[in-house]
Amino acid sequence: MTDHPRLGVVIATRDRCERLAVTLRQLRSLPERPEILVADNASTDGTRAMIARDFPEVRVLALPVNHGALARNHGARALDTPYVAFSDDDSWWAPGALGRAAELFDAHPRLGLIAARTLVGPAAAPDPLNDVLAGSPLGPASDLPGTQVLGFLACGAVVRRHAYLDAGGFHRLLFFGGEETLLAYDLAARGWGVTHCPDVVAHHHPAPAARPRRPALQRRNAVLTAWLRRPVPYALARTGALAAEARGDDQARRALRETLTRLPAALRERRPLPPHVERAARLLEPERTTV
Repeated sequence: MTDHPRLGVVIATRDRCERLAVTLRQLRSLPERPEILVADNASTDGTRAMIARDFPEVRVLALPVNHGALARNHGARALDTPYVAFSDDDSWWAPGALGRAAELFDAHPRLGLIAARTLVGPAAAPDPLNDVLAGSPLGPASDLPGTQVLGFLACGAVVRRHAYLDAGGFHRLLFFGGEETLLAYDLAARGWGVTHCPDVVAHHHPAPAARPRRPALQRRNAVLTAWLRRPVPYALARTGALAAEARGDDQARRALRETLTRLPAALRERRPLPPHVERAARLLEPERTTV
């Protein structure tokens, strides 16, 4: 179904067959008609059979175990399009958004990742992160579109495939939950631009049901990201703050326990940011944002 050979969409999914079908119908109707690849994290709910039956033009990468966010890495490697957009099984792209992203990548060779403007739910309400990204104190760069950032929503990101793979993609140690900041750091450390471009629009329709483990995963991964890339005093301070919270917070206790389990691996894979990227990360600290 591909009419736009420069664009592919990778969807990481696991056991959300019905929501994935909605997303695939939306993506299939895009005027850009991108190649669509589903990286299936060992679903057991009939996801693969549904795709084969209802969306035979969609490629499926059948992963034997759950790889979490790393499924996106496998999907990007399986595509050969120069630009790759990520969707979750509850998100899709506005008509024309991917074509606009391709134009921006074509015009700006250093651009590695576009953080889209995300609209949430049937009412298309602006995600609060949009304003945070737009107000990033990193500002513009002469050779990049939009505003420079150091964070994004994975379900609203388009990447230059070469840059994404050059930076290593999403990190295996984080698995899932707040995995975006580390990738933004790694892209910037290798000289790639990461920017918020509000004329590239994604739609996100998250399920109303709570995801009870997500807060602990995000807190764990924030501390692991600090140990993987930030100065030791900073990482120690983040760990100490989590330990203090753990005295009276079950989610923090879980996050601390999982952080300590993964800490030896994080120390082995530690690679501090170059000074200019560390300065940018510090500039964002007072606001305590993810950008």
